[in-house]
Amino acid sequence: MTLTAAQLGLYATALFVLFLTPGPVWLATAARALAHGWVAAVPLVIGVALGDALWSVTAALGLAWVVGTYGWVMDALKWVAVGVFALMGWLLIRHADKAISADSALIRPGAMAGFLAGLAAILANPKAILFYMGMLPGFFDLTRITALDIVAIAAVSTLVPLVGNTGFAILVDTARRRFSSPERLARINRIAGGLLIAVAGVIALT
Repeated sequence: MTLTAAQLGLYATALFVLFLTPGPVWLATAARALAHGWVAAVPLVIGVALGDALWSVTAALGLAWVVGTYGWVMDALKWVAVGVFALMGWLLIRHADKAISADSALIRPGAMAGFLAGLAAILANPKAILFYMGMLPGFFDLTRITALDIVAIAAVSTLVPLVGNTGFAILVDTARRRFSSPERLARINRIAGGLLIAVAGVIALT
């Protein structure tokens, strides 16, 4: 394995910052947990985490082939990653007080419905693959990536949303009150936006 603990740690940190950004999956998790308890939200959480893992593997394999064929692409993709994080951070700050809405498919009752909704929320979203394609080159040298490296990336991509969303489901009563307040939602988005811009700066300087 060529990846270092520092690389995986920075990647996990970036994923966690993104998890902290309120969105439709947060509302779906909250709705399911409030209606049926936190255990009912777990299938949705697992579906989302599995989808993240699949997209991260797809992006890593595809990008590894590209940079292996065209070496100069790696440097270009690093700056794409910087731009992706900086833009996401700026948009979060600019639209910090924008209301959140959840797709009704995400809150259908039933374990299988929850799992499939969580999986579809990621796999049916073309932005997910673009996000991973733009993010991975900022953290890892894809010219030297190995099978074990891809397993490690997929594991981190799975564990961060899995642990984060499960913890959120358990604490949903308190968390729901906090992010339902427009002022607190705006504050969370501004902080997350600033952190994403900071991540872009770290990538640019390393």
